[in-house]
Amino acid sequence: MAEVTIRALRKTYGGLQVIHGLDLDIPDGAFVVLVGPSGCGKSTLLRMIAGLEEVTEGDLMIGPKRVNNLPPSERDIAMVFQNYALYPHKTVAANMGFALKMRGMDKDAIRQKVEHAAAILGLTPYLDRYPRALSGGQRQRVAMGRAIVRDPQVFLFDEPLSNLDAKLRVQMRTEIKELHQRLKTTTVYVTHDQIEAMTMADRIVVMQGGRIEQVGAPLELYDRPANTFVAAFIGSPSMNLLDGRIADGRVEVAGTTLPLPPGVPADEGREVVYGIRPEHLAEAGQGLVAKVAVVEPTGSETHVVLRLAGREITAVFRNRVAFGPGATITLAPDPSASHLFDKATGKRIQAAQ
Repeated sequence: MAEVTIRALRKTYGGLQVIHGLDLDIPDGAFVVLVGPSGCGKSTLLRMIAGLEEVTEGDLMIGPKRVNNLPPSERDIAMVFQNYALYPHKTVAANMGFALKMRGMDKDAIRQKVEHAAAILGLTPYLDRYPRALSGGQRQRVAMGRAIVRDPQVFLFDEPLSNLDAKLRVQMRTEIKELHQRLKTTTVYVTHDQIEAMTMADRIVVMQGGRIEQVGAPLELYDRPANTFVAAFIGSPSMNLLDGRIADGRVEVAGTTLPLPPGVPADEGREVVYGIRPEHLAEAGQGLVAKVAVVEPTGSETHVVLRLAGREITAVFRNRVAFGPGATITLAPDPSASHLFDKATGKRIQAAQ
């Protein structure tokens, strides 16, 4: 196991810069998830750590060693890809042990390592099968087993669950998390799915446009997003963001006034963005007056899409709702769970110390 240290890292393709001077510390034994929309640079960063993309500028350290110019085989990492990348003509056991065979390891030692990894992953009954005889989830376990037998310092996962159906994705993310808890190997995991990020990570790195927007524990990012991008990206359904203005110690939003979040300075006339998560809206006698557009019952919750002052917002109710499309309801935000961002910069307005 080892920490991964990134300093002033840049990646340029011709004249196009796609990674803009990143600084990031990944602690030894951590499970860190890189998340962001398509094209944000998360897979490029992962491939730079793996040695599959060259570093244009900056420093990339795995443990005490600077690895900028080392080939992947000398970085002591193991990577699990989106498409499994299994050899179709080799058995599960042969696929898992192939990298060790190429190293010249003794056959008995390879067998022991493969059998140990297979036991961890529940693959023992399938060691003599070929990939074509396995389900998608089993193939992904084989790919993980191939990484485990190498006993690397760092595991790298590049959207490993994106080819699986929804139910299997939930099962596999639990298995990957349990695997990390057992092995304690430093893990860097890339996904565009923020639910995966929230449920699996010790720390999340939110990226946009080749830059890091925020790094923190899942609930830290959820409860205190650093800017409107993180606020909108983390959480499903995403946070409602409404343009507003501070006046007379309150926030003018969508034709009404609401309390300021606790401790936020009342800067008269300041243009702001008011944020409230869907689950922090409740029916009330006073507040935001909105028209119901769609009601989506999910069983344990009811998601309601509404029109408010020309834009769409979402509310989540734990109880069953009596109203339907076309109804007009009044929603009161929970003041203690509201957020305020500067409209010009998008940055969170911090409470006064």
